[in-house]
Amino acid sequence: MDWNEALDWIKALDWEVALEWLNNLIVVITQLLVDTGIPDEYRPLVALGIIYLGVTVVVLLLILLLLKIFKRPRKPQPKIVDEEKEKLPVDVAGESPVEPEAEAVEPLAPAPELEPQPEPEPEPTLSMFERFKRGMSKTQSSLVGRVDSLLHGRTVIDEDLVEELEEILITADLGMQTTQQLIASLEQSRSRGELSTTEQVRQLLMAELKQILQFESKDLDVDSASPFVIMVVGVNGVGKTTTIGKLANQFAQSGKKVILGAGDTFRAAAAEQLEIWGERAGVEVIRHAEGADPGAVAFDAAKAAVARKADILLLDTAGRLHTKVNLMEELKKIGRVLDREIPGAPHEILLVLDATTGQNALTQAKLFNEAVALDGIALTKLDGTAKGGIVVAIAAELKVPVRYIGIGEQLDDLRPFDAEMFISVLFDQHK
Repeated sequence: MDWNEALDWIKALDWEVALEWLNNLIVVITQLLVDTGIPDEYRPLVALGIIYLGVTVVVLLLILLLLKIFKRPRKPQPKIVDEEKEKLPVDVAGESPVEPEAEAVEPLAPAPELEPQPEPEPEPTLSMFERFKRGMSKTQSSLVGRVDSLLHGRTVIDEDLVEELEEILITADLGMQTTQQLIASLEQSRSRGELSTTEQVRQLLMAELKQILQFESKDLDVDSASPFVIMVVGVNGVGKTTTIGKLANQFAQSGKKVILGAGDTFRAAAAEQLEIWGERAGVEVIRHAEGADPGAVAFDAAKAAVARKADILLLDTAGRLHTKVNLMEELKKIGRVLDREIPGAPHEILLVLDATTGQNALTQAKLFNEAVALDGIALTKLDGTAKGGIVVAIAAELKVPVRYIGIGEQLDDLRPFDAEMFISVLFDQHK
């Protein structure tokens, strides 16, 4: 291709089609950014940035290609012939030239045999405790790791130590109320002369945290009703739809018949995303068109769950700001629709929270609990934050149990919360 052909190709482009394709690309990229946690108002800007970067790379490649096309090839160098080698002796009878005798070539030595390489050993399968520990490493370092650093080398349990300990607990997202409760317990034990060593301080903290987490609450018993209806709520970007997909997969793997209700009819591609999870888990998804009434989706999903004799109905709801009263009222409406079709439903209102948001997650939990009386919480992205202390703050202030925690991106990395294991991981008690 020469320069004129390249210009003709550029002139022949249909720019209206190109611009339409670009707009469609921006929409697709914006939909892919939905679950990344980027606010709605910034997603088009981020999408344009990605496209700009891609176009820049393409232009650079095009420039390199044009340089290669127009680069003049070098002229071939004339072959230099050794005149002495061309003057070979000729037989007097005019026969063919006599070739000089070739030197004897020694036979090549046989190649040494390569020793067989040992097969790489498979990576050891981690126990559930080790996987939990790996996922909780940042929180462990932020909370107990700093506590241990404070206690190391101290011989006296004085006011200065207590004040520093209080600061660590607050900054580890245990919350003011929980921190005051822990410090009050420590002060009482110190006044009674029960704390003489730093190890006793550590053991006291461990016992108090365990007591906070192991409060009496209603267990999640999916066999208590048929179908058992779980209504999942939460703001956008916390991993709500992904959590529903992982739960559906786990329930299906345990032999339960599961139906998903795509009640998030406001977020673009939310129903499509849920359908992808449904295909992975091998479960049916009930959905309406985008922008439909969420109550109508809840109605149809409940009807389908009863008609198909499903064991569990997982209903997604629109991500909404917890500060919008009218949107929170809609959750109550969905609850009434479910209760009318399946008496007692929803049997579990599960709030999904992003652990990386720390105290903001606690604020969300408080307002959702006031609106719809939460039964449980799923805390996602715990492996990517040092703010795992929010688990304790939620349990202490709301008395709402944490049902599930996300400690990774794999399907089985959404795990039922185990308070005993949580404390053991934090204080590294598993030897």
